[in-house]
Amino acid sequence: MEVRIRRSLFILAIVGAFLLGAIVMGSVILISGGDKPSGVQSDSKFETLKSYIDQYYLNEYDENELMEYAYKGYVTGLGDPYSAYMTQEEYDSFMASATGSYSGIGVTFEEDDKGQFIIIDVTKDSPAEKAGLKSRDQILTVDGKTYDDIEIIAAKIRGKAGTTVKLEYMRGEDIKTVEIVRQKIEQESVEYKMLNGDTGYIEISSFIDNTSEDFAKALKAVQKKGASNLIIDLRDNGGGLVDESVNVADEFLDEGVVCYVEDKNGNSDTYKAKDGKTDLNTVVLINENSASSSEILAAALKDNGYKIIGSKSFGKGIIQSTMELDDGSALKLTVMEYLSPDKHKIHEKGVKPDVKIKDKESTDADEQLDKALEELNE
Repeated sequence: MEVRIRRSLFILAIVGAFLLGAIVMGSVILISGGDKPSGVQSDSKFETLKSYIDQYYLNEYDENELMEYAYKGYVTGLGDPYSAYMTQEEYDSFMASATGSYSGIGVTFEEDDKGQFIIIDVTKDSPAEKAGLKSRDQILTVDGKTYDDIEIIAAKIRGKAGTTVKLEYMRGEDIKTVEIVRQKIEQESVEYKMLNGDTGYIEISSFIDNTSEDFAKALKAVQKKGASNLIIDLRDNGGGLVDESVNVADEFLDEGVVCYVEDKNGNSDTYKAKDGKTDLNTVVLINENSASSSEILAAALKDNGYKIIGSKSFGKGIIQSTMELDDGSALKLTVMEYLSPDKHKIHEKGVKPDVKIKDKESTDADEQLDKALEELNE
């Protein structure tokens, strides 16, 4: 999930650019040079390429589809994996993910620094869980095709309830293929329970609409059950809406700064907490898949004296804004960087835990959770 700020959407006009590349293997190639195709009046490279295609390309093609790829190529040229041009279909899918209600298979995944799509969460009782998909599986293909854009592959996995999608994925060194029937997914981002009679445990899997409201209800519920301690679990939380993260932080901070954000021109803004906070003895769990909005929360609590336990977080300290275009497509663009209350940089650095411990895959135990319980009882 990407971070989205609820602010007015900007209407942009994008000047298309075209990026053309070809790899020819085992082919007969005729190389020629000389004059531009007949009828070309412009010195524009784009118009020249278009004219060559119009006059010489052997097969039929869709002009609108070419332009969509031109827009994508233009934004891809920024070299920023978090900025992207989205078609209307892709944008609708992106927006649906922020509400937690969509048609799909029930997986949350992220793109790692190698460009691989790694599942970080599987929704309980979802088609994906029933099909055997697990956290840390790598998605290879969707319906037999590979993709290099996270928004496109997410849109291809989602689809109309009742339809089937074929996924090829890797687990360890094993490659598996599975066909999954999509269904309506209602994502619950907050779950809670009591541990050891006096410790509330609240897991936040993502920051979507109503996450902070659901968290507040969970917090009241564990307090009503007699909790004097609290564990907030942000492990495998890939982020989401900034406002929701800030609102959760507000439950633990007196009036003051949650985070700072700065744009390219040095203009800054400050997210602040209101006065009043819970008095529960609280620790926070993070891991290498805790990213974006979850890092905003973890960093804010760390700078305010709360103990962070686990492994260093992902390190995505930048914010994207979605800007809707006239035709329903959209531009998702990195527009700001955020800093912790003590102005620590998060991007490409992550949040370092106060108590460093890994969860061993070779055991059935949850070493990080056990350590959190141990710290609370000291």
